[in-house]
Amino acid sequence: MKFKSTNRSFNSYPDENHASIRRLMRHTEDDHKNLWDKDPLSDLKNNQEMKCGFSSIRVMGMFAVLMMFISVVFSVSVVLRDPPSDAVIEGSDVWIPQWNSDPVDSKDGDLHRDIEAVDKLLSGLLSAKHEEGSCLSRYNSASYQRKLAYQPSSYLISKLRSYEDLHKRCGVYTESYNKTLEQLGSNGSSSSSDCKYVVWISFSGLGNRILTLASAFLYALLTNRVLLVDPGTDMADLFCEPFPEVSWFLPQDFPLKHKFSKFNHNSPNCYGKIMKNNRSTDPSGMILPSLVYLHLVHDYDDDDKLFFCDQHQSLLHQSPWLVMKTDNYFVPSLFLIPSFEKELHDLFPNKDTVFHFLGRYLIHPVNSVWGLITRYYQAYLARASERIGIQIRVFDTGTGPFQHILDQVLDCTLKENLLPQTERRTNVVGLASSRKSKAVLITSLTAGYFEKLRDIYWENPTVTGERVSFYQPSHEEHQQTEKSIHNQKALAEMYLLSTTNVVVTSSWSTFGYVAQGLGGLKPWILYKPENRTAPNPPCGRAMSMEPCFHAPPFYDCKAKKGVDTGKLVPHVRHCEDMAWGLKLVDQQD
Repeated sequence: MKFKSTNRSFNSYPDENHASIRRLMRHTEDDHKNLWDKDPLSDLKNNQEMKCGFSSIRVMGMFAVLMMFISVVFSVSVVLRDPPSDAVIEGSDVWIPQWNSDPVDSKDGDLHRDIEAVDKLLSGLLSAKHEEGSCLSRYNSASYQRKLAYQPSSYLISKLRSYEDLHKRCGVYTESYNKTLEQLGSNGSSSSSDCKYVVWISFSGLGNRILTLASAFLYALLTNRVLLVDPGTDMADLFCEPFPEVSWFLPQDFPLKHKFSKFNHNSPNCYGKIMKNNRSTDPSGMILPSLVYLHLVHDYDDDDKLFFCDQHQSLLHQSPWLVMKTDNYFVPSLFLIPSFEKELHDLFPNKDTVFHFLGRYLIHPVNSVWGLITRYYQAYLARASERIGIQIRVFDTGTGPFQHILDQVLDCTLKENLLPQTERRTNVVGLASSRKSKAVLITSLTAGYFEKLRDIYWENPTVTGERVSFYQPSHEEHQQTEKSIHNQKALAEMYLLSTTNVVVTSSWSTFGYVAQGLGGLKPWILYKPENRTAPNPPCGRAMSMEPCFHAPPFYDCKAKKGVDTGKLVPHVRHCEDMAWGLKLVDQQD
């Protein structure tokens, strides 16, 4: 609607402006003459009425000032009562959009609305015994991420509480730990301690480390062992302690720790090497050393893969110390071990929730990384109607960005209606407006894809009228696994991707696996291009939110022959992005 202005305005021609000024002066002179013609008694009456009006206005003004003063006092009292920690704005102190099936655009007025109580303990998944300030992400992540995809089973919750008790009783420098440590160098049967351990060696890139941590922890749950984590160069700079009261980090004075980097499938205590040297011996009669090294890296051989056989699990039970090095999410193959079958079913009735639950239980960014996450989220993502994550990992050699990758991303997001079509006619000024806005979070080692996508939606309007904005937190150009700040940014970006409504990931990328699992998201997977040509179709929806096990064994332990392990049970299938890989799916899907 247009309104006619009552204000006089200057014309662009000087002469007409001069005439307007003269007319205004004449009107002013006439007004002064009219004042002299008025009755003095009427002036007195009007003056009294004005005084009454001023009195009423003065009272209202004083009331408004009083209300403002009360508001300021209340605000100051809240701040002083609960000051922010580590300069990080907590999710409970700010407005965070709650997850709905049909998100709507945020308005400024929404910033002051009350929000529903957040399930900080994730339906009992987390313990309430932690001190909140030491790790802000643990209890505040629920304000940023989606709700859990499923309710964790009561058995899983009970198992986690029991494990925490075990970890406290057998943790580093406890009496049981010291007693078990004395057994190093002897054989397994001589151990008199009631505590057994699995030591995880920090190895490979950050995505692989997060996935293998979850794998090692699940193995610890299944075998009643305590998980101890090699801190490597930066683990303590990335993750909070997940267990109450007792650390999960292996101490620096642990014997053999300085040799971890040299452990391989030829190490004397390597389980595969021991089996290779004793092929003619019945495993049930063997005595293992007190410390056994498990080589589960992608280059492991058939003897190393005996780890996934039931009979060999019985043998490994006798060793109090298992030291594990892996770059694989080997959880799917644990579901193929008969002695673990019932326990795993009770822990995870929905088979595709393993990493979703264990990741949300274990992985809590330290306060400095949490600050990177929350500041970015609040500045760029919080007010969007919908958040879309696009994770681009390119395995081609050469300098990008590559046109076929950009074509593939656009083809996928447009065909799946994740992004709106654009109107590319040059004479179009604007189309029908929409209240909806989409914030697209790009993660990539290069800025090229972000810039090209941003320019497309800047230079061309959307046919729906939706507002589409693009953001990319960093572009490190190449992976720098050993740099702490690089890994902190990588962890922050994985976490930010997990806060989106929908996510597009790249084939084979553990970075994407972590993000989809933490967020409880079934991603659209960008299929791996061949010969620098965009594949057709460009992407497909994942069967589940579970990561892919890239190097599984293909061996039937009972029949002692090769077998397609992706066809043994309905809940373990081959991956969409890697034909020989294995992943967990829910049978109902």
